[in-house]
Amino acid sequence: MQLIWFRQDLRIHDHAALWHTREAGPCIALVVLSPKQWQVHNDALIKIDFYLRQLNHLKNELATLNIPLVILTIPLWKDLPNQLLSLCQNHNIQAVHADIELGVNELKRDAQTQQLLEKNNIRFELYHDRTIFPVGSIRNKTGHPYQVFGAFKKQCYEKLSISLPQCYPTIEVQKPIPQHNDFTREVPQLSDIYSDSEEKVISENLQNLWQIGEHHAWELLDEFIENQVEYYHIERDFPNLNSTSKLAAYLNIGILSIRQCLQALFRHSHGCMEFENNGQQIWLNELLWREFYQHILFDYPRVSKNLPFKLDTQRIVWRNAPEDLQAWQHGQTGIPIVDAGMRQLLATGWMHNRVRMICAMFLSKNLLIDWRLGESWFMQHLIDSDLAANNGGWQWCASTGTDAAPYFRIFNPVSQSQKFDANGDYIRQWVPEISHLNAKQIHEPYAKNPQLKLDYPKPIVDLKSSRVRAIEAFKHLS
Repeated sequence: MQLIWFRQDLRIHDHAALWHTREAGPCIALVVLSPKQWQVHNDALIKIDFYLRQLNHLKNELATLNIPLVILTIPLWKDLPNQLLSLCQNHNIQAVHADIELGVNELKRDAQTQQLLEKNNIRFELYHDRTIFPVGSIRNKTGHPYQVFGAFKKQCYEKLSISLPQCYPTIEVQKPIPQHNDFTREVPQLSDIYSDSEEKVISENLQNLWQIGEHHAWELLDEFIENQVEYYHIERDFPNLNSTSKLAAYLNIGILSIRQCLQALFRHSHGCMEFENNGQQIWLNELLWREFYQHILFDYPRVSKNLPFKLDTQRIVWRNAPEDLQAWQHGQTGIPIVDAGMRQLLATGWMHNRVRMICAMFLSKNLLIDWRLGESWFMQHLIDSDLAANNGGWQWCASTGTDAAPYFRIFNPVSQSQKFDANGDYIRQWVPEISHLNAKQIHEPYAKNPQLKLDYPKPIVDLKSSRVRAIEAFKHLS
């Protein structure tokens, strides 16, 4: 008997580990719920709820293949190897199959698990599934990992131009497995796992914003490819437009695979990497940014240990400003575009990517508050929170990471707002207190009239002087 261990890959189509498991013989499936570990990793409640809802859907999908699902709750990963060994021995498991996860804690968990299982003559097979190319396979001429996205992207383009990765074949139905008590447990809800707080409930309206199921993810992907990607390079930076794919949440917990995205992107060019429009190329670049950060996470594990990629930036003296941090977290900074983004995050579990950059740079540069506090806040609230992408994005904005923005490049949030939300439509949606202001006033309500009476805070920081302060803080590193 084989065991397929599902992690951040909750689907039955184009699944590397599942396909190899079924090739090896009849199987049962496993998922491990680790609520305390999720808290350690700052996983957002909306993301956990999304995961559990998809897990319930997966359980039913597996049932159509006669693959029973075992659900174990093991609060912390340190206790996982022994319990997994016991499960394998109870079900005469010959091999455990799983897709590779790249975080430091995940790699340590899998190494300990492999050591214990193989000591007891049970194979532990891991497969590359989360990335387009296996981690460790993209190297420069000296055999070292790339630290600059442009060079990394160039090699990815060369490989993709030779051949696009193909999806795995559909899994065939297996013969029924005899019933066992381990197969009867239902998928818990978020409130069952975290019963200590009434706040840990995701509303039905919020759940409806993020529907589950592979078929729904395919529909979103198809809609984006057929109707939006052509204009992606033009419209993607405007937060009031529905111009981004919003597929990151589905990629993150594996409802959708990266191979499915590539195949859909080039479906009209017979599976070859041929661009029909600029939007296609820009979206591919975004997928490769995701790829780049996954490879960085593997090659430079310090980035998942609360350390900056550029080690010299550890010397930056960040401000201890809890009131400013709280104002930023709750959208009360007096900078409308920042407040709109932070409120969108709290209300929906998502924020437009351009606005994410604006908010991150405002915290780390204008407020000079440690980027790690912002990274943690995003992880705690984003439905698509992914360690590699979130860390990479924050370090780019804070000028501490690989390929980072030069420290003197500091977004002016007002200018960004005027450029990408010129009419103020996005701001009006999320900051209703100032929705009556005209398109010129709404970006900085108090600029022309400091005595204006509004139910909205005045800016907590002066943008010009705070920019100078940030440059001085970084300049001393050189």
